[in-house]
Amino acid sequence: MSAIAQQHQPAPTPQPKGMLIDGQWVAAASNARISVENPAKRTAIAEVPRGAEADVERAVAAASKAFPGWSRVVPRERGKLLLKIAEAMEARAEEMARIIALETGNALRTQARTEARGAADIFRYFGGLASELKGETIPLGEHVLSYTRREPLGVVGAIIPWNAPVLLGALKIAPALCAGNTLVMKAAEDAPLGVLLMAEICQEFLPPGVLNVLTGLGAECGGPLANHPAIRKLSFTGSTEVGKIIMRAAAERIVPVSLELGGKSPSIVYPDADEDWVVDGIIAAMRFTRQSQSCTAGSRLFLHADIFDSFLDKLGKKAAALKLGDPLDEASDIGTIINAKQFGKVCGYVEEGLKRADARLVFGGLPPKTGPLSEGYYALPTVFADASNDWRLAREEIFGPVLVAIRWTDEDAVIRMANDSHYGLAAYVWTHDIGVGLRTAHAIESGWVQVNQGLGQSPGHSYGGYKQSGIGREFSLEGMLDSFTQRKNVTVNLSVPRRA
Repeated sequence: MSAIAQQHQPAPTPQPKGMLIDGQWVAAASNARISVENPAKRTAIAEVPRGAEADVERAVAAASKAFPGWSRVVPRERGKLLLKIAEAMEARAEEMARIIALETGNALRTQARTEARGAADIFRYFGGLASELKGETIPLGEHVLSYTRREPLGVVGAIIPWNAPVLLGALKIAPALCAGNTLVMKAAEDAPLGVLLMAEICQEFLPPGVLNVLTGLGAECGGPLANHPAIRKLSFTGSTEVGKIIMRAAAERIVPVSLELGGKSPSIVYPDADEDWVVDGIIAAMRFTRQSQSCTAGSRLFLHADIFDSFLDKLGKKAAALKLGDPLDEASDIGTIINAKQFGKVCGYVEEGLKRADARLVFGGLPPKTGPLSEGYYALPTVFADASNDWRLAREEIFGPVLVAIRWTDEDAVIRMANDSHYGLAAYVWTHDIGVGLRTAHAIESGWVQVNQGLGQSPGHSYGGYKQSGIGREFSLEGMLDSFTQRKNVTVNLSVPRRA
């Protein structure tokens, strides 16, 4: 991996205005603040309010007050506002991308720009769907009119993580508001700056209280939001462990919940796919250029025994060509892990792999202790081979660039191994035989299976998990309808006797 190139534009200087509550930028009620770190330098770059229960109360009250008026806005007019937000976000995409790179450690060229533009596309997509909030008529006979209508739920509570904060924030804001709900969202404490900029852009077009964005710690701010009695829907993206806490909070009040949680996604490579384009696809599916901080990372690589060594040789050479360095450097392919805690966790998994006799290090390993890469949370893309599907590195979500390669010879056996996980978010199949590819895709227990590609999600894609990877779908029309509306049936007797 390359050292950090030093020539790039100066880093932006974020100056967050505060939290957005009822159309105003405010400090926390306690005046407490949280420091936001640049993970490439391990230095503080900004401070944001440390919101807590009192701030949640203010935000939910504002959203509750705004809901009746917003829900009565004609859906097409709500859509037009989302389209205006999309245009404004696109105009500031470069500014947004640089803030994302600065606070998340995601490389500007390969990740942050894509996220900034993708978030604008999310607003544009849902803005165009506002007229699709339709109901149906039920043919019960000429004597009765029975129909359904889609109605908003009310105040939505949303909690998002740090790995793609602006994109994931847009996936809560745009469909919830399009459907006529109001929203209170807690940004991740490690990466709130891009989300606050997105909120600033949104607020130029929205009535006060429709969108409220809080910053704070999970237990202090997210907990009161999840448990607030006026929240009518919870939408959470993050770890499976925290997702269980959110689901328990929802169960206490019988509140609908959407959960997009963790993954340990398999990639199955058939013997006819020992080719460079497949190696490139594995690198993309593993999300190496996002430091594999993705719940869809294909971190279990099932390679057929006939191509095992030759494929790993090609994978090692291509991965070595990726440039690890300053996220704001245009030459960098890979940036940094988000924070010290996650960095230590990833290094701990690598150390465990290095100690196992049945695990061979193909490439990567522990990060350097000296030099430019030691200044930040830089983790090396790492692959262990000759291991089983049963050890910890093959079963737990590492959320870092550590890939486990496992041999297989029997198709039924490899499908069993792929499904032997409590996760079921994504999967990847690689073969020239489309019949084999589809048969395997249908047999894998995952909410999203790609055949011969390792791309990211797109607007319109019905995205979500099986098993403990989540409940509900995002990115799509059906995701908006199922997650952010409720269906009401109205039945009218048309055979009322005439008045005398």
